[in-house]
Amino acid sequence: MLTPFVVTSALVVVVVLFVLFTISRSVRYVRNNRVAIVEKLWSGNGSLPGGLIALNGEAGYQPDVLRGGYHFFFPFQYRMHSQPLVTIPQGQVGYVFARDGQALGPTQTLASNAKAADFLNVRHFLTEGGQKGPQRTVLREGTYALNLAQFVVVTRDSIYGLMLGANDVDLFTNMQTVIAERRGFEAVVIKDTDDAVGIVTVHDGPALTADQIIAPEVGTDQAETLTFHNSFQDPEKFIAAGGRRGRQLQVLVEGTYFINRLFATVELVQKTVIEVGHVGVVISYTGEHGADTTGEEYRHGELVPRGNRGVWSEPLLPGKYAFNIYAGKILMVPTTNFILKWDQDTTGQHRLDENLAEVSLITKDAFEPTLPLSVVVHIDYRKAPLVIQRFGDVKKLVEQTLDPMVSAYFKNVAQRKTLIELLQERNDIQEQAGSEMRAKFGAYNLELQEVLIGTPRATQGNDQIEKVLQQLRERQVATERVATYEKQKVAAEGEKALREAEARAKQQTSITESELSIIVQENEGKASLKRAAQEAEQTRTIAKAEADRIRITGEGEAAKVVALAGADAERITKTGLATAETIERQAEASGGAQFQLTRQIVERLAEALERSGVDIVPRVQISSGADRGVGEGGLVQALLGMLVSEKGFSLTANDAAARLPKAKSLAEETTPA
Repeated sequence: MLTPFVVTSALVVVVVLFVLFTISRSVRYVRNNRVAIVEKLWSGNGSLPGGLIALNGEAGYQPDVLRGGYHFFFPFQYRMHSQPLVTIPQGQVGYVFARDGQALGPTQTLASNAKAADFLNVRHFLTEGGQKGPQRTVLREGTYALNLAQFVVVTRDSIYGLMLGANDVDLFTNMQTVIAERRGFEAVVIKDTDDAVGIVTVHDGPALTADQIIAPEVGTDQAETLTFHNSFQDPEKFIAAGGRRGRQLQVLVEGTYFINRLFATVELVQKTVIEVGHVGVVISYTGEHGADTTGEEYRHGELVPRGNRGVWSEPLLPGKYAFNIYAGKILMVPTTNFILKWDQDTTGQHRLDENLAEVSLITKDAFEPTLPLSVVVHIDYRKAPLVIQRFGDVKKLVEQTLDPMVSAYFKNVAQRKTLIELLQERNDIQEQAGSEMRAKFGAYNLELQEVLIGTPRATQGNDQIEKVLQQLRERQVATERVATYEKQKVAAEGEKALREAEARAKQQTSITESELSIIVQENEGKASLKRAAQEAEQTRTIAKAEADRIRITGEGEAAKVVALAGADAERITKTGLATAETIERQAEASGGAQFQLTRQIVERLAEALERSGVDIVPRVQISSGADRGVGEGGLVQALLGMLVSEKGFSLTANDAAARLPKAKSLAEETTPA
């Protein structure tokens, strides 16, 4: 039967045993989401001569960790340090700091992992020459059961490690801050929309030589598996390929890169864009010294092939380039026509002429105008490197060469021209300037397209040029007025014609009717004219027939009169002698034979006319002269003329005078004594 004493003693023993069991740490349980770091408190092998991890059973932190479950130890010999598993989130990296291992070399910033890169096996890490300090290899996404006495893992949100000293927390917190400032916990992501490139600066490895300002590309051949570092993501292969610390020539383009930011930092810069209408001339700061490609005659510098140090002989054509701006410089050279304006109030979009001003002139007649002008220039893209090599850049070319050359040329022109000539002969001066300056521009590998001259301006406060221009304006206004008046005159005449046309259009019906009436009347007139012509022809025919009838009748009557006259003459002749004496006596009684004869002729003529009945027309002009008297036959001759014209024969006064003695002698012969 158990007594109280026995029970109490048993309980005491149990408590003591439990306390001893707890203190001895002989049995330990490790949860599955944690690891246990074993610290050996004492050992027959003694203590560590150096370092932190006991690889040979010495007292100290053991290299192996304990995972989930129960573990049994020799009492009072071990101490367990429970630590969480190391978890690296998706898209992040973790940085490893080794507490034990070989010391870093004099040129090392980070510990090498060329042989010891397995952080899960501390024994292997240390035996293979693993180095203490921050490691080159980073941990990618996942969960790791690490010996946190040997390794401290720094992530963005946590610091995994067994803090051994009072300053460990501050040390690793500072390390976390530095990495965070470099955005080192996230992968380097360069999106295509960023249109950027990554400039890499390596902080570990051999230093650059004195003649290098940027590290050359190494380890870019994927076929070389031992040296291909895959864009700085494998630091050990980068170092193995001969990579050097410093800013790198190789750049990062679009993609995602898991880079140890303690090993290399990345600066994102924009890609170099060469717009259409430009080329980029590359001035490289790195590379070998290449052979000059300009030839022996060119003495303004050297051009080298692509990839060499110096000015590249081939420009970059329009496009986007992942160019390392620290390895060289790209100077943009316009290849389209660009205008340089010598006008301080106007600046082109390219801003090459922002320091140009109007050219100050002195003319032949002592005026001092300023001349604004523009020059259209073209640069052959193949000659762009020559221009850059010779002048440094296009703006220096404009300000240091073209400006003084163009200004001097137009100053010389102005000295030979008056102000009026400068104004009126602008086109000729412009063409001459283009022709003469084209060769000068060609000497600088430029192509001059056009020279455009503006209007000369007066300096501020000087109105003399304005007065001259005003006189020219007034003269031109007067000329234009004359031309305007002429135009107005023509316009007025045109308006008059328009009004007439409009009025004619309004009266078109009446005009048409009147025109048709005129045509009808013309046709009727032509018909009447035709009838009149026919009637006239008929009348002429009748008149001609009547005239022929009268002529024939007259000729018959005339013949009749002649016959009667002959018969009468015969009778008179026969009776004349009988009456001769009577006549003579009568003549003597009448004042002479001449007057007697005249009287008889008149009487006979009157009788003949009375018998014939022929109309007498004034066909004979009767005139008397002052030098001829009647006695000489003026009146008698006229009467005889009238008679004989009717009878068809002519008897002049001389004939009558000649016949009178014969008639007298005949009468004497016939008259009886």
